[in-house]
Amino acid sequence: AWLYVEHGRRPEVGALLSGIAPVVVAIVAHAGWSIARATLRGALQAVLLVGAVAAVLAGLSEIVVLLGAGILAIVIRVGLGSGRAALAVGGWTWSTTGAVAATVAVATPLLILGAFLKIGAVLFGSGYVLVALLRSELVDGLGWITEAQLIDAVAVGQATPGPLFSTATFIGYVVGGPVGAVAATVGVFLPAFVAVALSIPILHRLRDDVRARAFLDGVSAAAIGLLGVVAVQLAVASLRDVLGVATAVVAFALLLLGAGTGRLIAAGAAVGLIRLLLAPA
Repeated sequence: AWLYVEHGRRPEVGALLSGIAPVVVAIVAHAGWSIARATLRGALQAVLLVGAVAAVLAGLSEIVVLLGAGILAIVIRVGLGSGRAALAVGGWTWSTTGAVAATVAVATPLLILGAFLKIGAVLFGSGYVLVALLRSELVDGLGWITEAQLIDAVAVGQATPGPLFSTATFIGYVVGGPVGAVAATVGVFLPAFVAVALSIPILHRLRDDVRARAFLDGVSAAAIGLLGVVAVQLAVASLRDVLGVATAVVAFALLLLGAGTGRLIAAGAAVGLIRLLLAPA
């Protein structure tokens, strides 16, 4: 993150990141495809997936879409009474995680912590859903980063050791320096630890609870839809020429064949550097 902030405008760094960007698009698209194959079961989830895509394209918040899909699945499978209870829980979750004002543009450490707490509290389905939520909250909502910076952050998260969630640390540093990086990291991880601690006493009951299963199925379907939408949005923002499109298509095909993301990221970076070297002076 420090290197990006200090040297991100150098032509070589720009070339590396521009070469990696199409690979990032392919990785996000492949993540959605893989999760869909593993989790989609039945017509209800398919309908919720399509509905989630339509809702996001219509401008509805990704967080609302995730919670709404889970609640709707409960209503359809279990009944209206359970759906009302879930709606109350969902409303409480939204109110407690929505304390960050979308009109605030200055990224103070406290606001960074609040924004990533909000994201971490509703993150479900795949680490790649993080990309959709980051785009919604930080690009479209708060305006702290640009679309290009989001793609760069995901690229760095893929290229460095550790989970994709390191993208949150990277963005925190970009918008708020070292303190911002700590705030973002704590914010995105803390809700998961709290959720685990709270759910341990009732985990055995949740496994057999039809409402819990219905909610998770609904949220899973919506998460797949969000991945599809964000993959298209990232493609529109980053694939500006034939080489970029070709790189993304080849990377996606290789992912289907089992290629590792690390090698594809390195190959994309090499393509970017070669393109820079061959560019007219």
